Amino acid sequence: MRLEVSAICAGKAANFRGEETSAIAKQPIAGPVQIGTEGLDVDEQADRSVHGGPEMAVHLYPSDHHAFWRAQIGEHTLLSEPGAFGSNLAVSSLTEAQVHMGDQFRLGSALLEISQPRQPCWKIEHRFGVKKMVAAIIATGRCGWYFRVLEEGSAQAGDDLERISLGATDWSVRRVFTTIIGGKGTQDELRELSQLESLSPKVRAKAAAKLR
Repeated sequence: MRLEVSAICAGKAANFRGEETSAIAKQPIAGPVQIGTEGLDVDEQADRSVHGGPEMAVHLYPSDHHAFWRAQIGEHTLLSEPGAFGSNLAVSSLTEAQVHMGDQFRLGSALLEISQPRQPCWKIEHRFGVKKMVAAIIATGRCGWYFRVLEEGSAQAGDDLERISLGATDWSVRRVFTTIIGGKGTQDELRELSQLESLSPKVRAKAAAKLR
C-alpha cells in the first residue's frame, strides 16, 4: 500500500477557550519536516498530559471523512483545511478499517508504527462550533489514529506513506476504538487488548480497567 501525503501539518499552542490553549489548528508546512520520536519538530501540543509524546507522536485523521462531515454539518469552512481535526498527515483512501495496531509505514526517511486510536474530545466541537460531533465520532468509529516513530527522519508533502509491514491484523484501528472507547467490547476482547504489545500502554491500561 502506497498513498501520497497531500499535506503535512503542524500547529502552535494558542488561546482557545478562556484560559485553555490548544494547538489543534494545524496548518500545512512547506518543505521538509523533521520527524522525531516526539513528533514533528515544528509541531506543538498544548496539553502534554493527553496529547503528544512517543506514543502519540504523529496524528492522522483520514481525509476521506471530510465528505462525511460535510453531509453532517454542511460546508463548514474548516473542512477545506487538511489539518481541520488536528491531523498532522493528510491522506486519502485510508481509513480506520484498513489499518491495524502495529502496522508500520515508511514516510520519507522516517518509519512510523500505528500505536492507538485517537479519543475525541470537546476541543473538536469547540473548534467547529458544532455540538454532538464527539458522539458522532464514537458512533461511527471515525476517530483517526496515532503513530509512534521507530526511526527518525524527514518528509514533505507529496511523499508517499507506504505500508511496509502488517501488525495485529485481527485488530483494526476501528475495532480497537469500538471495543474500548465505543464500549462495545466483550470481556475476552478487552482482555486480549490489555495484553496487545503494539497497543500503547495507556490504552492497554484502559482495556484492563474495564475488565470485571
